Amino acid sequence: MANRHLSRTVAMQTLYEWDFSHPLSAGAGNNNEAEILALADRNLKEFAPEFDDQGFVHSLILGVLQNQAAIDKYIERYAPEWPIDQITIVDRNILRLGVFELIFGKEVPAKVAINEAIELAKTFGGESSGRFVNGVLGAIYKEIPTTEAGEEVIQNLTDDAPPVLQKKAKKGKLKKPR
Repeated sequence: MANRHLSRTVAMQTLYEWDFSHPLSAGAGNNNEAEILALADRNLKEFAPEFDDQGFVHSLILGVLQNQAAIDKYIERYAPEWPIDQITIVDRNILRLGVFELIFGKEVPAKVAINEAIELAKTFGGESSGRFVNGVLGAIYKEIPTTEAGEEVIQNLTDDAPPVLQKKAKKGKLKKPR
């Protein structure tokens, strides 16, 4: 298993375990970074004892936690039939990782982030998890505004657009899908 894929697997397992015992909810004060990183280190020791790059695992987990409110808004917007608390814990945390890498991450191209999330869903989720994750992340990817689209995209952003897009639009830093 490649190191980055293993990192995502451990990050997803850690987020799943934390979400199961401390439901992740933005602003609830239960997202103790030190505790969740200790849990990640324990999972690394158990599932990847030879793995020596915990930094990527930690950056994924912290990235999801620190951007969770915006990430969950993306999921709610692009999976409107599924309230966030009704999505299975596995699928919810795979989506959170995928959205984090797709929107906030700078490490990998968007298509790699989507593919990695789909692979996690096929491995750890239910029978239709891969299709569900692909549908949600694919819809988000298609709607990421590009700088080539010019001012029209920026002007068409509505108030219900995710905050990260509003912020980037105001700064003129909308990124082109990779």
